[in-house]
Amino acid sequence: MNQTTESFLNRWDGHVEALIKVAAKKHHAVEAKHRQIVQGACQVFFKKGFHPTSTREIAEAAGMSMGQLYHYISSKDDVLFLMHKHMQTKFYQHQVDSRIEEAESASERLALAIRAAVDFLVENKALIQFIYTESKYLTKAHLRVVLEMDDKNVVEYWRGLVKDALREQGVETDVDIAASLIAYIHVFLPLRGWNLKSKSLKEVTDFLVDFIFKGLGLTPLPVGR
Repeated sequence: MNQTTESFLNRWDGHVEALIKVAAKKHHAVEAKHRQIVQGACQVFFKKGFHPTSTREIAEAAGMSMGQLYHYISSKDDVLFLMHKHMQTKFYQHQVDSRIEEAESASERLALAIRAAVDFLVENKALIQFIYTESKYLTKAHLRVVLEMDDKNVVEYWRGLVKDALREQGVETDVDIAASLIAYIHVFLPLRGWNLKSKSLKEVTDFLVDFIFKGLGLTPLPVGR
């Protein structure tokens, strides 16, 4: 895990500690066990859904006893909350690994980020579908933090890219609306991609990049860039 991703994870620290009462004291141990719990939970959640899955099934999938599980979480609601953290972390790490910052221009960075995000959402289709289907079970306290962190992490990521591309091309538009739309529009593929089976992923991605650029009033880049 690189330093940039560690800085990203630090944004969650206070929220995790406030919401999840754990017996364990060492931060790095808790973080590692939370990842283990989420990985196990994914195995059963994706098959059964959140509500029908028991904490015992989560413990078994994570390779823990019930006592061990409750050493690192206090309820099944905590696991759903950690799934959101897991998704945002994976998204951020994927974008960093895609080396988008090495692009020669702000417009190219935005285009590459859109393409990388599509790849992420296709690769993590089950996770995205689960998050959008089961988030209704989050408690109000967990949901408040999830929405706050989505704005600070995912939407803010797009705000920065959009703002730079608009400035580069001398275009003015509402950055907040644009960033929120881009963050949302990407998920149409895992949620509604079933009726685009005749289209290749490249066709869909090229169209999406062009669609977003034109919607922002930006001059589209040549296809494939």
